[in-house]
Amino acid sequence: MKAVFSLTQTIRFLLVSLLALATASCGFHLRGNYMLPDDIAKLSLTSFDEYGQLKRQVESQFEMHGIEAVPPSETVPNLHLISESVGQRTLSLYQNSRAAEYELTYTVNYSIVVPDKGSQAYTTRVNRTFLDNPLTALAKSVERDMIEDEMRQQAARQIMRQLARLTAVFNKLEEAELEAMLNDGAGSTTQIIEPGTATP
Repeated sequence: MKAVFSLTQTIRFLLVSLLALATASCGFHLRGNYMLPDDIAKLSLTSFDEYGQLKRQVESQFEMHGIEAVPPSETVPNLHLISESVGQRTLSLYQNSRAAEYELTYTVNYSIVVPDKGSQAYTTRVNRTFLDNPLTALAKSVERDMIEDEMRQQAARQIMRQLARLTAVFNKLEEAELEAMLNDGAGSTTQIIEPGTATP
């Protein structure tokens, strides 16, 4: 029984080791909760608001996932926060037709540039519901600020998830470009002239 248990443990250890080696050979490392490509081990971060809360949230995610924030450079990948906005729509009304419940939508537009691979633009959205109680105006304002902070945190996490998919995105783009080049080549004809023959 002990021998069987030991064999099971050995097989499990070998499988884990093989997976770890395969992951390392693919250029990915586990940083925090995400498998991030080596291309972004060092990343510059620029923003429409250099001192805004969103940038601070993203910087916090960098620290959490072991990404080294470096100054912008042509040789370093860049994450650029383009804009943020908060919209709302009414979900329900009080009897006096005053809005009782809103849906808040927090939207972030950003782009990622990786040297020699290209750039991609993205949009991430976070939705939350918000009760509007006219009897507690001050508490309502504080609650909304807290909700918006939580939405920024979630948006920053979504940006990290997109960074984890970055290598796959650029690999697909390279495959599409290669396929387009091959298709263009297939459409052209090449004339082979044998020695001693005259061209028409």
